[in-house]
Amino acid sequence: MPLKLAKMPTVFSSPFSLSLPKIYPVNKLWILGLLCVSLFACSPSEEELLKSGIEKMDAQAWSEAVPYFERLLEKNPANTTVLNAKGVALFQQGKIEEAIPVFDQAIAADSSNYKPWFNRGNAKMELKNYKEALADFNIASALDPSQLDILFNRGTALLNMEEYEDALLDFQTLLQSDPNNAEAHFRKGKAELGMSDPIHGMESLTNTVNLDPKNAEAYYLLGVTRMSALGQKNEGCADLKMALSLGYAEAETWIKDFCEK
Repeated sequence: MPLKLAKMPTVFSSPFSLSLPKIYPVNKLWILGLLCVSLFACSPSEEELLKSGIEKMDAQAWSEAVPYFERLLEKNPANTTVLNAKGVALFQQGKIEEAIPVFDQAIAADSSNYKPWFNRGNAKMELKNYKEALADFNIASALDPSQLDILFNRGTALLNMEEYEDALLDFQTLLQSDPNNAEAHFRKGKAELGMSDPIHGMESLTNTVNLDPKNAEAYYLLGVTRMSALGQKNEGCADLKMALSLGYAEAETWIKDFCEK
């Protein structure tokens, strides 16, 4: 998805390098509590299976956790919590297409639980099905509007869809509750640049590097914007050199073309 800036030289044509969407971590107490309620009385064998599965998840031994959840599902195939946990374990292994039907089952078992909606949206994001991911995030947000991760991931989906105004709204809302979220400032800045608003975009990118001085791409976008939109060559070159020093290789072309002449 190219970044649209006024008077942007053709050299600036790289896509957004957005990080992978977050997957909602399995909450240990939440799983234990809800599972026991759903089974009414957890037998020792079920408690042992659940404990073992959770321990594997905590150790990020995702593939080893799945068999424990599958054995629990043999006893109660409609347990939303266990289905969601299994889906997360599959997701974390990169088995996205296997995870989605499991989240489908979790939603079918309990459509009022926002977590499988959210996680299915994340899985669809991985497959770049942004429109479908957006639909899941919308439902997840309606079920629990307080979850900031939903706003972040929905904003990211909208950013990938080039729906910059809607993306901006999500990041603005998130930052009201979490003003020191550097990545939210960064993506807010990308949305603003996509809206051809370099002044606010630079403000967001400046907030980003103040909070996260190692964000090389933020320095790169600052440098490009200063030079292309505002004609601030010296300041822009300084930002580009900082980006290059942090490992952002694309800055080198700009430096050679515009800063060494």
